[in-house]
Amino acid sequence: MPRAAPVKSYAKVNLGLEVLGLRDDGYHELRTVFQTIDLHDDLLLRPRPRGVSVQCDHPLVPRGPANLAVRAAEDLRRYARVTAGVEIVLEKRVPVGGGLGGGSSNAAAVLLGLDRMWRLGLGPAGLQPLARRLGADVPYFLLGGTALGLARGDEVYPLRHQLRAWIVLVDPGIPVSTARVFARIDASLTPRENSTSIFHFVSRELEGAGAYRLLVNDLEEAAMEEAPALRERVARIRDVLRGEGARVAALSGSGSSFFGLFGDARAARRAGAALESEGFPALVVRTLTLDQYRKTWSPPRAR
Repeated sequence: MPRAAPVKSYAKVNLGLEVLGLRDDGYHELRTVFQTIDLHDDLLLRPRPRGVSVQCDHPLVPRGPANLAVRAAEDLRRYARVTAGVEIVLEKRVPVGGGLGGGSSNAAAVLLGLDRMWRLGLGPAGLQPLARRLGADVPYFLLGGTALGLARGDEVYPLRHQLRAWIVLVDPGIPVSTARVFARIDASLTPRENSTSIFHFVSRELEGAGAYRLLVNDLEEAAMEEAPALRERVARIRDVLRGEGARVAALSGSGSSFFGLFGDARAARRAGAALESEGFPALVVRTLTLDQYRKTWSPPRAR
């Protein structure tokens, strides 16, 4: 039986997100620019003779089939006809429900880690069908880096120019329900097949600070309508980030995490300190390129 293997599960931000309409399958048609950041959860995959379980001390992380990492392991077992089981030990660092993709990243990390542990040889390409069934963001985490997401967000294409920058993450301290945010945007949603801000941004290949001003998050206003107390805090957070030179200052996904994008580490640290002084917990992290993310696929040392 193989020994336990550690796996890192990285977070993401959405540099921009457009909601174009409702699809026939009930999901939303999206365009988004994904970006991996070096904030990560730690997973330890412990082989066991049978069954799948998860251990995690975080009170908001489910322990059973509702946990996406558990579903990923069970789906891969059935797909590859593996009889062995696994215990997933999860140490959370990525905020739960913050729009940073923590649960989806955990699921992708389990798929990649078990593919190695069970010597299936599927690789990211072979795991894509399973990832799509697990959730719209899971396929992105098999790729990583700076990428364009289409359809439900599950059709993912790497961008030629990979972003190297600093991100200041802020927790406004007000949780927001993703389902309720989408319900609000559905009430006024009309099809927008000709929305082009992200396509214009991609065509510039992230070159030049001016291109970033094209990016918007269509979910941001709906999130603040859902949680009115968030609006005042977001306004102050945005002012601080913009004042320190952020190229983008926006909600990530459906929130509630807010972020600022900086090309300079010193400015990012100043922004983080300014936010902390006003009572907003802030974290300064770096982006990961596609190549940097791929290095995490190399087999870790077993222990």
